[in-house]
Amino acid sequence: MDFAFDARTEELRAKLLAFMDEYVYPAEPVAEEQRAALASPWDTPAVVEELKAEARRQGLWNLFLPDAEYGAGLTNLQYAPLAEITGRSPQLAPTALNCAAPDTGNMEVLSQFGDEQQKKQWLEPLLAGEIRSAFAMTEPEVASSDATNITTRIERDGDEYVITGRKWYISGAMNPDCKIFIVMGKTDPDGADIRRQQSMILVPRDTPGVTVQRAMQVFGYEDHYHGGHAEVIFDNARVPVTNLIGEEGGGFAIAQARLGPGRIHHCMRLIGMAERAIELMCRRAASRTAFGKALAQQGVVHNWIADARVTVEQLRLLVLKTAWLMDTVGNRGAHTEIQAIKIATPRAVVDIIDRAIQLHGAGGVSQDFPLAELYAGARTLMIADGPDEVHQRSLARRELKKYL
Repeated sequence: MDFAFDARTEELRAKLLAFMDEYVYPAEPVAEEQRAALASPWDTPAVVEELKAEARRQGLWNLFLPDAEYGAGLTNLQYAPLAEITGRSPQLAPTALNCAAPDTGNMEVLSQFGDEQQKKQWLEPLLAGEIRSAFAMTEPEVASSDATNITTRIERDGDEYVITGRKWYISGAMNPDCKIFIVMGKTDPDGADIRRQQSMILVPRDTPGVTVQRAMQVFGYEDHYHGGHAEVIFDNARVPVTNLIGEEGGGFAIAQARLGPGRIHHCMRLIGMAERAIELMCRRAASRTAFGKALAQQGVVHNWIADARVTVEQLRLLVLKTAWLMDTVGNRGAHTEIQAIKIATPRAVVDIIDRAIQLHGAGGVSQDFPLAELYAGARTLMIADGPDEVHQRSLARRELKKYL
C-alpha cells in the first residue's frame, strides 16, 4: 500500500500550510475585532474578504469540487488532507477558500443536477464567491433524522410551485449575502414510495412569503462566520416550475448524493480541529506549572496527549481509505466506510477537545482560546448530516445481513 500523497496534493498542501501560517491564523483575532465594530453581527469582516482574494490569487479556490469544469478537479483522496488543514481554523479557512458548508454541498447539487439556467443563475456566482446559499431540510416539528418525515409542501399550481413549511437550523441563512435556498419538501406526500415523495427546489431569499424568523444558537454560539443557523418560514412562497432541481420525487436521492462528500469533508476538518487541540494542549502543558511540577511532567497529561495522537492517526487512515474508496468504487461502494467515519470521528474529536479544555482550566471554556467553539462545532457533528444512532443502525444492519 502506498501512503504517500501525489505530487499535486503535496504542492497544494505546502501552499495551504503557508497560507494558514501567513494569513489565516493572524486574521483570527483581527476578524473578532472587526466583527465587534460591524453594524450587524452577520456582516462579513473585511479581513475575510481579504483572505478570499488572496486564496483565489494563490489558486486555493473551490478545491472541494471534483468537477474540473467548475472546481479544482481534485479527487476525494487529494482533497481530504487539504480539508484537514482548513479544519485547524474552521471559522475562517473554509470560507477563505470558498470551501465552506453549506455552499459546498449546494454547489455540488447544482453542478450534478442543475440545468443550464440554474447553473448560470446560481452556481456561477457561488463558485465566484459573490453570493452565499443555504440548504433547508431540517424541521422542528418532526424527527428530521428520518428525512421521509419532513412536512414542508411543494405544490404545483400552474406554472408555479407553492412552498409552505417551517425549517430550522438552516446554516448560512442569516448571512446577508445568502441569496438562494435549496429547499427539500414533499411534492407527493401520499406516494407509495416514501423515498419518492420529496423534491428539491430553488427558492430565492427575497421571494415573497419567505421569512428568516430568527437565529438559532449552538451551545450559545451563533456561528457568524458561516452565516449562522436560522429558523425560516415558507408561507405560500411561489417560484417558477423551472426552479425544481431534477425531477419531482428526486429529492431524497439528491440529498443522499449531497451528504456523502459532505460527511467526509466534515470528518477531515474534524481531524484538523483535533490537531489544533493537540497543539494547544502541548503548548499549555509546556508553559504551566501546578503543584511544583510542569503540566508536561504529569502522567495523566502524558496519557491524554498520547491517546489523542493515536486516535488522530487511526481516524486519518480510516478517512483516507474512505476517500480512496469513494474515488474508486463510488459513494455507494464506500457506504460502510462513510458511516464508520461519521460515527467515529466526531465522538473521538469531542473527547480530544474536551481533554484540551480540561488542561486549559478556566481558559479552556473562555473566548481567549478557540477550544470551546471547537467543542461546540465537533459536538454538533454528532447530530448533523444524520445522528450517530442512524448511522449505527444502518451499519449494523449491513453487517448482520451477511449472517441472516
